[in-house]
Order: sequence, then C-alpha cells, then structure tokens
Amino acid sequence: MPVKEMLDKNDEILKVWEIFIKKNILKEGVLRKIIFDSWKRSKEYGVNPLTNKVDVHLTKEELKEKYEKFKPLLKTAKPFMDSLYKIVGHSGLLVRLTDKEGYILECIGDISLVKQYGNLNMYKGCNVREAVIGTNAIGTALYTGEPLQVIGAEHFCKQYHNWSSSACPIRDEYENIIGVISMTGPKEKVHPHTLGMVVAAAEAIENELKLEKINRQLRLANKHFYAIMESISEGLICIDNEGIVTDINFFARKVLSLRDKDIIGKNIKTILYEEYEDKILKVIEKGRKYEEEEIYFKLKKGKKLLCIATVTPIKDNISNKVEGVVITFKEAKVVHNLVNKIVGAEAKFTFNDILGQSEGIKKAIELAKKSARYNTTVLLSGESGTGKELFAQAIHNASSRRNKPFIFLNCGAIPRELVASELFGYVEGAFTGAKRGGHPGKFELADGGTIFLDEIGDMPLDTQANLLRVLETKQVVRIGSHEVISVDVRVIAATHKDLEKEVKLGNFRQDLYYRLNVMPIRIPALRERKEDIKILVDYFLEKFCIKMGKQVKGVSNSFYKGMINYNWPGNVRELQNVMQQVMNVVENNEMLSFKHLPVYIKPTNLSKSLGISDKLLSLEEVEKIAIEKTISEVGGNIALASRILGISRSSLYRKIYKYNMEYVLK
Repeated sequence: MPVKEMLDKNDEILKVWEIFIKKNILKEGVLRKIIFDSWKRSKEYGVNPLTNKVDVHLTKEELKEKYEKFKPLLKTAKPFMDSLYKIVGHSGLLVRLTDKEGYILECIGDISLVKQYGNLNMYKGCNVREAVIGTNAIGTALYTGEPLQVIGAEHFCKQYHNWSSSACPIRDEYENIIGVISMTGPKEKVHPHTLGMVVAAAEAIENELKLEKINRQLRLANKHFYAIMESISEGLICIDNEGIVTDINFFARKVLSLRDKDIIGKNIKTILYEEYEDKILKVIEKGRKYEEEEIYFKLKKGKKLLCIATVTPIKDNISNKVEGVVITFKEAKVVHNLVNKIVGAEAKFTFNDILGQSEGIKKAIELAKKSARYNTTVLLSGESGTGKELFAQAIHNASSRRNKPFIFLNCGAIPRELVASELFGYVEGAFTGAKRGGHPGKFELADGGTIFLDEIGDMPLDTQANLLRVLETKQVVRIGSHEVISVDVRVIAATHKDLEKEVKLGNFRQDLYYRLNVMPIRIPALRERKEDIKILVDYFLEKFCIKMGKQVKGVSNSFYKGMINYNWPGNVRELQNVMQQVMNVVENNEMLSFKHLPVYIKPTNLSKSLGISDKLLSLEEVEKIAIEKTISEVGGNIALASRILGISRSSLYRKIYKYNMEYVLK
C-alpha cells in the first residue's frame, strides 16, 4: 500500500485500534495482514498498549558485553548508518541498529524527537521486540524476517502513534538474522523511498560483512602462508614473471646469508649463475616445472653453494598464463645425507662387534680406537675376509663423525673406467651414458662423514692422482665440470696387497701411499689367532640357530679341533660361511661333531688329496686344496664356491689360474 494512502487511512486505523483495545474486537479489511497478525500476537503477549514505560533494558555491563560480541556488526554498520542519516537530512530522524534479540546497540539522530513524540524504549540497551512493546517495525521485522514500514496508528502502543518507522533485517552468509537497521521519525516526515533506503543499507552492510569475512580469511591465509614459509626447513623464493624476487623465507635467507633488503625487489640473477637463470626463465616461458635439479647459488665473496632445487610455475586459473615461479631448495649435502640414511649408507658395527682375545686382534683394536679420536687417514691391511670393513665401521662409529654418512666403495669391484666417476661424480653430458642432471660422487655423498675405500690397491693410476689431489686440497671437481666442490671427508682405505711392493712395481703411486699410510693398522689372519676360532664358532652358532630357528645340543671337541687345525685361507668370512653350511645340515637337538665338518676341512682328506700322510703343508698348498675340494663339492658352481670360500668370483678365478687349476672349470 502506498505511503500516502496509509497516512490517509491513519484515522480509520486508529478507530480499529481503539475498538480492539477497548472491546477486543479486531475488524478485518482495514489493516494490512502483517499488521493484523502482529496486533493479535501483541495482545497474546500481554503488552499494555497504553503504557509509556517498559522496563526491559540492559545494564551497562551487559551492554558492554553486547558491544564486544557484535563488534564486527557495529564496526561495519556505523558508516552506513551515518550515510543514511546524512542522505535524508540532519534532523527529524533516528537511525537505529539492534541485535537479533531486539536490543538497541546504536542510535544516531535527533534525540529531541524522543521527548516530543514519546520515549518508549528508544535508547541504547532498550528492547523493542514485539513481545516487549508490541507491533513496531524492528520487532515485527525480527519476527517475520521481512523488511517492513509501520506508520502511525499501525503501532500497537499508543506512545508510537506519532512515529513512522522502517526496518530491515541484516543477515549473515548463512541467511541467519544477526540484527536490524531502522530509520524512525515523525509520521508526517515519512517518505515513499525510506524503506527502500533502509533495505539498501541492510544489503550494503551484509555485503560489507561478507567482504570483511573474505578479507579476514585472506589475511588469515596470508598469515598461515607466511608462518609456513618461515617455518619449513627448505629454502623458498618467490619471483614474478619478470624474474623479480617477491618473497624469500627465513631458511633461504639463512642459507644464502641474505637480508630481505638484499634481494626483495631484485632480479633472481643477483643470486644465480646465468645457466641456472636461463632454466628458470624457461619455466616461466613454457610453464613446465623441473624437479630435484642441481643448482648453484652465488654467495658473498665469490663463494658458491650447491643445492637441489625444484622450480614450480604459478599459473592464472583462467588464462593459464604463468604469473610467477616458486623455487624450493635444500643444500645438496643435506639431501645426500638424507639419501644415505634411506639407502643405508651408514656404519652399523662397533668395536664390540669385533670378536677375539688374541694379542694380534687386541693390538689391532687398540690402534683402531686411538685412530678414531682423530681425523687422520687410516690404512687397513690384511687378507680378504679378516674384517677390514668391520674395523672401518667401528672406527667411524667411535669418531666424532658417527652421525654423518659412512660411504663404501670397493675399488676392485667396478670397471676401471668408472672408478673416477664413482668417486668424484660427473656432470650431464660428461660421457656417453651420463645421467641427465649429472651425478654426485662418493666424496660428495660422504661430506662430513667417512669414505671407506676397500681394495684401494686395485685403483687405476690416473684415478690415484685425482684421489691424491682430493686428499690434499679437500676439494672435488666432477668429471666434465670446472666447478670446485669443497668436501670434509675422513678417508679409511683398505687393501689385501703389499702396497710397498706395489709401489716398487709401479702399480701404486708412492706419494699416495705415504698420504694414506698415516695410521697403518694390520689385521691378523685367522690362522695367526687360532685361539679366537672357538669364540667365533660359538658366536656364529648362536647367530644361525636364531636365524634358522634351530636348536643344537652343543659343540664337541672334535668339531672345535677340526676347525682349529684348518688354516682358513678365507679367514673369518670363510669361517662364517662354513658355520652356515654346517647349520644347514645339522639336525635339531644334534651335537656338532667332526662328521659335520665340510670334507675339505678334514685333515685326513687333505692328506689323501696329496697322496701322502702327516705332511706339513704350505699356505698355498692348503689354499689350492681348499679351492679344488670346494669346487668339487658344489659340482663346479663357481658362485657358490666363492661364497663358501669367502672371496669374490673374480678373486677365485685369479687363484684358479694362478695355481694352473683350469681343470676344475671343465
């Protein structure tokens, strides 16, 4: 119904109101339905239509609590209330804001109107619900959830009959009512667009609240992003599509020794070498990321830092255009240490794992313990199978480097042409078959820890020269590269050869020999410490009983005697293999005896093999017999024979040709 028509009907509505109040008769047809229903509810609530005071209001403390609770709503609505008041004029109107329970939180406007037209619950802290003061724009809008204008006699309480009020609920993003904004004034000043302005103000407040929530979420997301950036243990650098650095996290600043002002707003080429800058520009150009690539950063004073980096393009969801790039990286040595842990590049054995009470083994252990205190180079010498790697691991684990990598390389087990690339690494394209992105060498992987070079006597002469340079300079240059990489590595070398003799023969560099022979430790052969054989037999017996789930009654003296009388060319490794072989054939709850010994170990069989009796044998004769008997026992299976003898297949073939025993291969 138009406002003018409603004003014209005010007298008629007043008569309907008087009849309803006096006789409780409510005539239909004159009132709008929304007012008709509200009057009936007001009557049911027991509201006194003639009262000029309703004592339902908040205390100062309660109002203060309300202010805190509805602070976001008040902060957002206040500017719109001010604008609304200015638009319609600076006098003759009141603009109010209530919460969802009908309590007035804010009131702007001409307070003198209250004294002139009635002051029924018009102030801050008062309640204006229908149940408190009957039909009114705010209270009825709260009940119906719809915008509403109430003019003059449409109000249930007489105190408001000179007022006109427009109100509109304010809703949150879930469509729940959180408050009401209203504009109130004398009924003579009511305007046809008043309700529309109030509705527009309510919508503007709702939109602003939603926008503020989005902004708050964005601010929170930015804080989370910043916190994550600053807390992750990886370097993170953000650049735009022009290569300008926009952000850098704490880890990156620390690793690269930078401050924000040193790099923010500057081109990434400030800290990158040209070839790596080109890679990043290609990511921006093509939009394809590259992962886990090596990259060199520039440090101060001309220093370089090798890192493993991932470069990820940031694309616009709509245009798919690259807007920037995120670079994440770790120091290469940190990645190498992690890889070493995962693949098991760490020492497991300690000096407690080295068994024996003989003077020879005790002396070797004592020297090894002394060497562990310092970072000097150690040269372990001894026959194959004596436990050189066991000593190397024990030295590492007793040293200050125990928590760093322990890297192993058998110089005699890989092709001669690959020894250098394994030790020092290579760059992409260094040779045919080189991996994309290159590959770090053992020295890089061992940075901070220990590298164990077994069978160093088999190292090619050209690689020996490179190794000597690394030992002296503590720097590595990958094959195909000119970049110098500093490494901090302790070297433990081992050999079964007489290196002094190899030097004289020209097979080993004299300068490298002296560089390695700083702390020489000779590990005695098992035949030189036969008093330890019983200890080793008992140890391996217990080990294999547990592993195989077997029980053995014990060990007879004949078994011990047979083991002790054998010369053990394969040393402890051979003894371990023999014990495993014995445990495969012994029955549960049976005692180990002479009959369980392998055929080639029994002295009687040795004599028969030579066609003599009670003859003392040389070491080479014993070794020859052991090889012949073992190959015969396993039916010519060289791989199995080498495992039983405790030597590599290549070593077994060499010995076969050395003793002119090619017939065993037929």
